[in-house]
Amino acid sequence: MNSKDFLSVFLAAAVVLTFNVPAGAQKKNEGQRETVAKPLSAKELRRQQERLRKELERPYKKWLDEDVLYIITDEERKAFKNFQTAEEMEQFIEGFWMRRDPSPDSMENEYKEEHYRRIAYCNERFASGIPGWKSDRGRIYITFGPPDEIESRPSGGTYERPYEEGGGTTSTFPFEKWRYRWIEGIGTDIIVEFVDPTMTGEYRMTMDPSEKDALLHVPGAGLTLMEQMGMADKADRFSRTDGTRLGTGNQPLPARMQQFERLQQFAMLQKAPSVKFKDLEAQITSRIIYNILPMQSRVDFFPATSSTVMSNITLQFNRKDLQFKQEGQVSKAIVNIFARISTMSRRPANIFEDVVTVEVPTEMLQQASEGQSIYQKSVPLAPGMYRLNVVAKDIVGGNMVNYEQALNVPRMEEDQLFTSSIILADVLEKVPTKSIGAGQFVIGSSKVRPRMNESFKRSEKMGIFLKLYNFQAEEKTNKPQGQVDYEIVRASDNSKVLEFTEDIAALEGSASQMTIEKLLPLGSLEPGKYILKLKVTDRLKNESLTQQAQFSIT
Repeated sequence: MNSKDFLSVFLAAAVVLTFNVPAGAQKKNEGQRETVAKPLSAKELRRQQERLRKELERPYKKWLDEDVLYIITDEERKAFKNFQTAEEMEQFIEGFWMRRDPSPDSMENEYKEEHYRRIAYCNERFASGIPGWKSDRGRIYITFGPPDEIESRPSGGTYERPYEEGGGTTSTFPFEKWRYRWIEGIGTDIIVEFVDPTMTGEYRMTMDPSEKDALLHVPGAGLTLMEQMGMADKADRFSRTDGTRLGTGNQPLPARMQQFERLQQFAMLQKAPSVKFKDLEAQITSRIIYNILPMQSRVDFFPATSSTVMSNITLQFNRKDLQFKQEGQVSKAIVNIFARISTMSRRPANIFEDVVTVEVPTEMLQQASEGQSIYQKSVPLAPGMYRLNVVAKDIVGGNMVNYEQALNVPRMEEDQLFTSSIILADVLEKVPTKSIGAGQFVIGSSKVRPRMNESFKRSEKMGIFLKLYNFQAEEKTNKPQGQVDYEIVRASDNSKVLEFTEDIAALEGSASQMTIEKLLPLGSLEPGKYILKLKVTDRLKNESLTQQAQFSIT
């Protein structure tokens, strides 16, 4: 179950626990109740919100402290803890696995699948009083995989020491020796030893090869060869300064058993492995892109639900940049469009392709070449950050454009006042009933074609289109209460040239979604640059927010 599924189940369970009260208990409570429940105070509301926030954080905290505890780097852990929203955490988790994916172009992530296979194996094989993944053997297995060789003594018993441990015969606690021929970043011929001194099945990683010696504290028992020959005393084991209790006397230890070598290996084995497959964002790549075919683009966002946002991607080409091919009395230009929307880790979220055809009478080609051709695609996306890549090719002329931009799809909270993108349109009109919600530039029941350069002539009317969400409805009338303040100022000196106010009740729609749809005559405005400012106020919620857009008059 992923994080989002867990949150859904949790919230559903919370609702059931809150409202499924037995009928008898409910009547009893009603009989005892003397007053109507009071609304929560600000302090109680903050406390309730904090409890909910902690509950919602649990899946991500579990992922951080359990799922990837051994393989996440310190830098990644620090970055993850700085995130404030679920979207940021989800994007980080997706990028985390992507950075480690040996084949990013495939649908499967072999690293992730192997990681969870190792966790399952550890829980099956190494569990004792704690889950197997929490044990020392589990940590090493999850981090570095299965060893190349294992020496296992699950019952301990008689043990012939190797020469480097002093030789001789002794009895041991249960222990295991794992040997890795090579571990990246650590070295070759790595031996990791685990001992179960409590005989409970909970093995712990050790730096001291003598820790498995069950006769270590028994005088005169389990002597090494050096001690048997009188060249060392067993009591000397407890005065060693190299962190071991080996009975080797003054005999030098092999290089890999030197104190600092063992300390370094012990520390390195507990570090997260280095990331082998770097994030695509971290790679420095250079490309030369010639925008031979000029193109303008914009993206506007209109929430459909709290989890889905209609993202209107608009592209515009100047006809003078297109090549036309004459076919009889008609000249035709063709532009092929391919677009891909991907997550920040480059996982595809949506792909679309289309053909834009411009046909004009050949005798009017010169006049037509002064205009623009505009294309729009509406794509449903979940809130979050995305990349938009667009490749467009003029089929007749062969010119191309390769364009990339970031898409920050906003999240609409259901209990907060919210607005869509504001569009300044050169076409704003109602569509026939059969065309509602369908076709290019159609938003609901209106055709809204944005003016891409936001430049208008004084003889034109400028369309203003904006959607408002989540007003609070008055209990008796079920209508919202509020207003929209319009203001136009000069961009040069911020001087006010026009202002007026409109009551929310005059707008189209209901409290959950209202639409501002106006045509503003521009004849009274002098040529220049202006800023349109809108302030939306919900009197019942005592909330307000602002939107603004720049435009120019020529």
